[in-house]
Amino acid sequence: MKNPGETIRDEILSSVFDQLRAQGLDFESLSCCGDEGSAPRLVCVAANVRESLDEMGKSKRDQVVMVRVDEETAKRLDAWVETGAMKSRSEAAALFIKEGLKVRATELSDLEDSIQDVEAAKDRLRKRVREVLGEE
Repeated sequence: MKNPGETIRDEILSSVFDQLRAQGLDFESLSCCGDEGSAPRLVCVAANVRESLDEMGKSKRDQVVMVRVDEETAKRLDAWVETGAMKSRSEAAALFIKEGLKVRATELSDLEDSIQDVEAAKDRLRKRVREVLGEE
């Protein structure tokens, strides 16, 4: 027999799964890393795409990043453009890159100290090279 805490937890989970299914996300059908039947490690519920687009529109997009994508990704970007939600492949790609970085912000934050250490090491190396070459 379940204790009251387990019963409440199960009711809450059932309600969450029902709400996800109502939004088109069938939790039981999700798989992790392509393994059939395995549970996902991470489920991301993105903010409203319109809100994300509005937020993106408040900042200047002046940095060019060239990226090659596979045919399926290009088709999906084109589909977003076809809906009228996005003006171009570039806008769609920029939005999804930004959203992807938000999803991985914690991991990137965990790496920031190491990234700074690498940059400091590069600076020391460049300085040492200038000294060896007599440029300093």
